[in-house]
Amino acid sequence: MNADIKSYNNIQTPVDTEICDILAKTIDEELTEAECKIWHSHPVWFLDGNPTVGYSKQKKGIRLMFWSGADFEEDNLNVKGGKFKDASIFYNSLTEVKITELTHWLKKSREIQWDYKNIVKRKGKLERLK
Repeated sequence: MNADIKSYNNIQTPVDTEICDILAKTIDEELTEAECKIWHSHPVWFLDGNPTVGYSKQKKGIRLMFWSGADFEEDNLNVKGGKFKDASIFYNSLTEVKITELTHWLKKSREIQWDYKNIVKRKGKLERLK
């Protein structure tokens, strides 16, 4: 696991650390070609420089977000962004994290992507990559 991401995980509560660790481990195993780093203060994985998946601690729990998740058409990714194509799920216990579901979403994150990398250049307009 990336050292900066491990440090991020370790400053969470014990329960949240467990959730973050399993998310990071599963994302690393599934998206082996992804670059990962702390971006805007939380862990994010990038495919070809495009943000794809990340998580953060929020009031409602650990939020797992897929930048292009609104197009995954998955009922459990039920927290939709307004202006963009993101979708999320919140976790409050390790038992809520379903690894088969997570790996399924990660596969979709590779297949369905919007171009967030160039959003500033396009003045806020998203274009579909895949």
